[in-house]
Amino acid sequence: MKEFDRITQNPAVMGGKPCLRGMRVTVGMIVGQIGAGETIDSLLEAYPYLEREDIMQALRYAAWRAQEREIVLADA
Repeated sequence: MKEFDRITQNPAVMGGKPCLRGMRVTVGMIVGQIGAGETIDSLLEAYPYLEREDIMQALRYAAWRAQEREIVLADA
């Protein structure tokens, strides 16, 4: 998909998990770091080879994938 042109999947890279531009940086790692409170700027500082659009696209991709199936949550 053109809207996810920075997301790549290759069985030889990180076991085929969705990665950014063929690098060993997974979408899951980016989403996990943001969920843990990291900011986009702190990720860009920690991973200088990433670009802001890489992170934004990883977040959009994760949101898109989450919409694909329904997950039943237990009642609180």
